Amino acid sequence: MPKDRGNTPKNDDFMQGLGANERAILERIPILPLRKLAAEVVRVKMRLQFTGWLQYMLPVPFMLVLFLIAGISRLLGGTQVANGFAFLGSLLLLIFTFDLITVKFRLRFPERLPKRKDDLGLCDLMRARRSCRSFQTRKLTPADHNELMGYVRLHSGAPRIGKASVRFEYVSAALTVWPTVNATEFLVAIAPRAYNRLAVIEVGRSLQKIVMDATRMGLGTCWIGPGADHASIMSHLGERFNPEKDHIICVCAMGYKSGYIPLFIRIFNAQFYRRLPLSELFFTDANLGQPLDPEVPPFQRFGRTFEICQWAPSSYNGQTTRCVAVMDGAANAPHLERFDFYQVTESRYYAPVAAGIWCANWEMGCQALGIHGHVAVLSAEAREVQDGQARPQLPRYDLSWVLDEDT
Repeated sequence: MPKDRGNTPKNDDFMQGLGANERAILERIPILPLRKLAAEVVRVKMRLQFTGWLQYMLPVPFMLVLFLIAGISRLLGGTQVANGFAFLGSLLLLIFTFDLITVKFRLRFPERLPKRKDDLGLCDLMRARRSCRSFQTRKLTPADHNELMGYVRLHSGAPRIGKASVRFEYVSAALTVWPTVNATEFLVAIAPRAYNRLAVIEVGRSLQKIVMDATRMGLGTCWIGPGADHASIMSHLGERFNPEKDHIICVCAMGYKSGYIPLFIRIFNAQFYRRLPLSELFFTDANLGQPLDPEVPPFQRFGRTFEICQWAPSSYNGQTTRCVAVMDGAANAPHLERFDFYQVTESRYYAPVAAGIWCANWEMGCQALGIHGHVAVLSAEAREVQDGQARPQLPRYDLSWVLDEDT
């Protein structure tokens, strides 16, 4: 790392223990004292995060600032202004205390089991599903647990993309995760330690199908990637995890949704319930320059399948997947041949997981409409891509959904 003004040590020992992402961000700060201060802030944040306090403590600085402004205003004679800021600070204090009592310390009235969603069609079911970040304290009933594990076995045994194996291990424990609270039941997605992009895609594809079955059961679910502490997960997996052969891709919390939700998580959820328009997600050319119109032939037959991909979950709602419709190129009567899925980021894990989720949604949507096709990973030659020409590295092709000939 470059030195600061000739006096920065070659190795910044004060950043020891921080993750690669945190270090990369801190290294952009050119002034050493500010970098040290930022490192301490990050370290405190991580300590609070992985001791389960960060979800509750984030309103505290705002509360203290409000009380400080109220105190200064009162000293300057602004009684009405002081009372206004004191009221807001007191309101935050009340909410903070309520969240601690009901969520952190779990002193609250019992909650009812949520209703099943068997009456919803696929598209409405997918729109109804939101990430659940606050769970009831009860475990799944034996009947619900057995039904869920049946879906895990069903989708784990389905045909895979590629040859690499993936699996889902059930863990009943309070894993260290962020920002989800009170989750005690998880599915841990495990792929081979040697990086295999198709295996990572398959994690997203298979787990999304499990998630939708769980949603129909009335369960709350939450995909957790960067917010999961792998050391905590491995300690609970025990002999079911071999660090020399296995790699944890993500975890998914499963359980009954709670109505007791910390203030910060309510705000957090609202920020991530937004989606790009279809015109920025679906295209008719690989350069992503010509938006696809889902209302015109031959695309209109896919109906709300475009919508359910639009609402597919992704890490921090990144929406990194793009879809390109490919025609067969016949001059006299061109027809739709396939849909290619691309990524617009170099992410090695979370983007391919998102691609797998999109693929699962597309498959389920087409199946519900009676449109037959299959997933394939096509070579550049099969896709008629001229690799010899100058071409940007992104968007990156991952896989395709190909229409069957008899469709």
